Amino acid sequence: MLDAVVVGAGPTGLACGIELKRRGLSCVLFDKGCLTNSLYHYPTNMMFFTTPELLEIGDIPMTSVGEKPVRVEALKYYRRVADHYGIDIHQYERVIGFEGSDGDFTIHSEDRQGRKLSYQARKVILATGYYDRPNYLNVPGEELPKVIHYYKEAHPYYAHDVLVVGGKNSAAIAALELFWTGARVTMVHRHPALHGNIKYWIKPNIENRIKAGEVKAYFDSSVESIEPDAVNLITPEGRVRLKNDFVFAMTGYRPDTDFLERHGIRFDLESQRPRLNPETLESERAGVYLAGVLVAGMHTNEIFIENGRFHGRQIADDVALKLDRV
Repeated sequence: MLDAVVVGAGPTGLACGIELKRRGLSCVLFDKGCLTNSLYHYPTNMMFFTTPELLEIGDIPMTSVGEKPVRVEALKYYRRVADHYGIDIHQYERVIGFEGSDGDFTIHSEDRQGRKLSYQARKVILATGYYDRPNYLNVPGEELPKVIHYYKEAHPYYAHDVLVVGGKNSAAIAALELFWTGARVTMVHRHPALHGNIKYWIKPNIENRIKAGEVKAYFDSSVESIEPDAVNLITPEGRVRLKNDFVFAMTGYRPDTDFLERHGIRFDLESQRPRLNPETLESERAGVYLAGVLVAGMHTNEIFIENGRFHGRQIADDVALKLDRV
């Protein structure tokens, strides 16, 4: 019988594991992918918006060559933290679900060989994030292999016609890198301008590319359908058909609310936030806690590594108290 299981081995899940272990509590972390799976799938050359000390967990210093860390530095740092604390992490083991009640949960999982496994735990902590659930365009042709919801790097798209859908950071960065690499880039965004919160060193760059006509942009526009060799847009001037090889749907991501609701997590209809105790982060289902971006529900722009990393301390304090380990 474990004291707790943590579903998700990202920075927030790691922080939960560290704080539980510091209090003498036994725990196992599960992730359907690798350690910090979401960070691994970030763009290869991504630079964080924040400084190193705001990504630190477990009181382990983080350093970077530049003022802001890049993806590869963050991956190395979180590996080092996991090693330092000896966190028990089951990578490539997907949690299918769990049942039971506070103090006696059964967690069901499946490993990379397809074997079904089960574990007993007194508490369950959900730190699954949202990056693996893209917001779909829901248009004909979105199932085509040319449609990509996760931009990784630009090289494979050299000398191709690409459409970037969206107007926030991920769309702007993808459009710029694709343009610099020699792709013929068009952007389409449903609003009248790019989002105002695009990183300050990115926004003027993409705006200048659009102004110069080097990146074509359609605002107040949307994708109507996608074909193997073309895309059809709805614009203020009417329908536009464009030659196209690849579509990057940079439309954001969302938490797996279906999984959460199946396991007793209830959402407030008006605020779209899960109902939980803000002091302990325990949900209305006793013994089940939420950590990281899940705490904000559909408001995924409110919680990042910088503030989600502190959730581990809140949760571990409450778990230790309730298990009389203080």
